[in-house]
Amino acid sequence: MPAWNDYKKAAQERGSLALELYVVETTAVKPEQLADTLPAHLQYQLEQERSGALVFAGPLSDDTGEQMQGNGLIIYRAESMQAARAIADADPMHAAGVRTYTLRKWLVNEGSFQLNVTLSAQSVRM
Repeated sequence: MPAWNDYKKAAQERGSLALELYVVETTAVKPEQLADTLPAHLQYQLEQERSGALVFAGPLSDDTGEQMQGNGLIIYRAESMQAARAIADADPMHAAGVRTYTLRKWLVNEGSFQLNVTLSAQSVRM
């Protein structure tokens, strides 16, 4: 496989978006403490959203799609791996040791996104 930056350059040259984001897969290691740290975690996520760092976040199901496990997926916008790691480290779930995480770069090349804004109803739908 090519080096990351070489692949990113090739993606740009072929006309792909090549938007570099950071994916945090977060895994519950102390599920019994999730409820206690959830309010601080959600407040932190709101702060990251307001600052522009948080792109998407939410829980993951188990592999059947039927049960919660306390795991989640978070996508950050950051200047570097180090900056993304600092954001992830400061998440109260991670700082308290309730969840551990892996961090990876993600190169967004393809896809589509639709947004429907209805002014009279003051609603937004994806």
